Amino acid sequence: MSRLKLGVLGSGRGSNFVALATAVAEGKVAAEFVVVGSDQADATILEEAKKRGIPTVVCPKGNYRTKLEEQIEEGLAEQLGKAGVELLILAGYMRVVKEPLLKRFKGRMINLHPSLLPAFPGLRAWEQALRAGVQETGCTVHWVNEVVDGGSVIRQMRVPVREGDTAELLHARIQEAEHTILWEVVRDLAMRKIPWLQDPRAK
Repeated sequence: MSRLKLGVLGSGRGSNFVALATAVAEGKVAAEFVVVGSDQADATILEEAKKRGIPTVVCPKGNYRTKLEEQIEEGLAEQLGKAGVELLILAGYMRVVKEPLLKRFKGRMINLHPSLLPAFPGLRAWEQALRAGVQETGCTVHWVNEVVDGGSVIRQMRVPVREGDTAELLHARIQEAEHTILWEVVRDLAMRKIPWLQDPRAK
């Protein structure tokens, strides 16, 4: 079986990308990275990709903080497509995905979110969990659709909220869970242990 071709989009440090790349390098995941992209030219995730010899792309920021203009996202989607991406992974990507990416990667795009969706969608979900006083939260890998953090759940991992937790402590424990759940989901998608919404090799 050929290795699943991965593309990753991120806006920051790229710790989840690093964890996934480590699992791939250790032979735990039958996949390969064909491109890593960002909306931030100085994002550390780009440096992490370059260290590993993975091609990178940076799109213009545009005029909005939470989304890209259609023509900018269309250009990004085109670059990802030309790179041969079969599964697009959003890992700390801080833009709302719109029609160009949704259309190009329908059924082939997943997101990692730091809560047990549908609870606490949106930004800084760990802080939302603390304010709500819940006893546990966690992280979710889900398919991406037109509803922000609203796509079908693939897998979740629970993280307890401990007495005396600060936002930083809770977030750190959620990230530990994220570093495991992401590569496990990608592994199982590559091995067809998780049903695809769309065959990644159907062009």
